[in-house]
Amino acid sequence: MSGKLFLDTNILVYLYSADESEKRAAALELISQNNSTISTQVLSELANTLSRKFHLPYEVVAQAVSEVRSSCTVIPVMPETISQALSLANKYHYSYYDSLILAAALSEDCSTLFTEDMQHGQIIEAMLTIQNPFA
Repeated sequence: MSGKLFLDTNILVYLYSADESEKRAAALELISQNNSTISTQVLSELANTLSRKFHLPYEVVAQAVSEVRSSCTVIPVMPETISQALSLANKYHYSYYDSLILAAALSEDCSTLFTEDMQHGQIIEAMLTIQNPFA
């Protein structure tokens, strides 16, 4: 696969799930491709999910965040990203937070967004293809 990849939070959560071995393997493969990008929003959502849903102690959550940071390019959510997210939410009818993921991926010229939460195969702004790696 060529081009930069953006990973949504739901993909990274499977790295730490004991219940979904096939999805965990797919997530490990994606993150190991060395051209994966995430945003600070994704890191925050990962930390929240691991602490609240998985009930992991903050020390373990901090280690997970560190592991993901060292494996991915992490970009900050900037005011321009927020403005673009609002425009994308209006145009494509995704939630604001999903649109913020789209805007971050577009800001880094990513060609593929891996997520379970959006329409598989949809092309955003003629450059970003949404892919469900588990479809």
